[in-house]
Amino acid sequence: MTVSKDQLIKITEYLWEIPKKFRPDMRGPARVLASPKILDEAFRDQSLEQLVNVTTLPGIQKAAYVMPDVHEGYGFPIGGVAATLYPDGVISPGGIGYDINCGVRLLKSSLTADAVNHHQGLLARRLFEEVPSGVGRGGRLKLDKRLDEVLQKGAGWMVEQGYGSGEDLHFLESQGCLENTDPKAVSQHAKDRGIDQLGTLGAGNHFVEVDIVDQIFDPETTKNFGLFQNQVVILIHTGSRGLGHQVATDYIRVMLSSLAKYGISLPDRELACAPLSSQEGTSYFNAMAAAANFAWANRQLITHQVRQVWQEMFSDNLTILYDVAHNIAKIEEHKINGKLKKVIVHRKGATRAFEGQPVIIPGSMGTASYVLAGTLEGMEEAFGSSCHGAGRRMSRHAALRQVQGKKLKVDLEAQGIFIQAGSIKDLAEEAPLAYKDIHDVVDVVASAKIARKIARLKPIVVVKG
Repeated sequence: MTVSKDQLIKITEYLWEIPKKFRPDMRGPARVLASPKILDEAFRDQSLEQLVNVTTLPGIQKAAYVMPDVHEGYGFPIGGVAATLYPDGVISPGGIGYDINCGVRLLKSSLTADAVNHHQGLLARRLFEEVPSGVGRGGRLKLDKRLDEVLQKGAGWMVEQGYGSGEDLHFLESQGCLENTDPKAVSQHAKDRGIDQLGTLGAGNHFVEVDIVDQIFDPETTKNFGLFQNQVVILIHTGSRGLGHQVATDYIRVMLSSLAKYGISLPDRELACAPLSSQEGTSYFNAMAAAANFAWANRQLITHQVRQVWQEMFSDNLTILYDVAHNIAKIEEHKINGKLKKVIVHRKGATRAFEGQPVIIPGSMGTASYVLAGTLEGMEEAFGSSCHGAGRRMSRHAALRQVQGKKLKVDLEAQGIFIQAGSIKDLAEEAPLAYKDIHDVVDVVASAKIARKIARLKPIVVVKG
């Protein structure tokens, strides 16, 4: 059944609902956070049909949500948020995604733009040299038998090895480690794929980006976050690399084969799931936690590599504002129908945005990024969740047909944005025109009051695979 605009109920200017009666297998409504313009764009693909499918998951609570950076994904739409009742509600790998704990970290310098001006080209080259990137690219750290320790301890293991300080961990979501990990739940194939990938970006939309704080919306919170006008900051965007991808692949296969055992019928096999309390569900959850810890360790090692370049070039220390995941499932308590309930919150291309917490929203290459803060309204409406970026509006193939990588690089450098990339082809795939307008997306989030605008960032250096 295809969703049409006239079937949506307008709740507020920025919140729309596909009611439960739309389809007989829905266990709750589907809610869309969007402006009229973004809502119109959502009908270009199957993302709203996917959102309706999410409402059929056993144990789903309140509603399935999608953020304004919505676009079609695997099973769940990108930008999707869904909570199922703990412990017997289901967990679905499609609700987390293949890049488990893909996330963003923001590093703060004490410098202003003047200190970096005229050094952008060299800075881009040095960062590209120190942070390996590209499909399947390995790093300098070979883990061998120590990989299980990383899966168990996450970013803390990297700190133990001298890649940062204990203070870093206080500024990471979950202090960079989920405790429900089980390295034995991770296949040897997945481990083999991750054995040499710590400290690497990968390809696609992953990056290291140097930005300037160019607009402040909330002076008091900006000061509390340690940000200031014209400050140089650095964003790191990457995840669990091949290890996380293989964990997802392995358990989607496992859960597809166990659907009949648990009497689960789905409108889309890409929603493959199992009760969290089942062996399959618990094993996936523990393997997902291990992959999430790998991702936090990965961003911690990249932070160390970036710090080395920064110290070498500017004799300045970088501190962490925050590190937050946008592809993860977590056990949380939320108020539902006036009662606190423990739920399994799936966020896929959606950022945790608890009240007062920094929320880091990267834009598409060459456009702005934002620092937001979570709100009480967001906790009550969307399980403390926000968007995770601009969201694609065009496939990679379509972008390649319209953009020439070499010309894009020249055009961006003419705007003062220095690019270093391993693949000019991949650069074209990530062109700004392939994404929604980040300002429109963030304006919806702010207008819907699920997060507050704190500061806007302007890129001056982008390093990609």
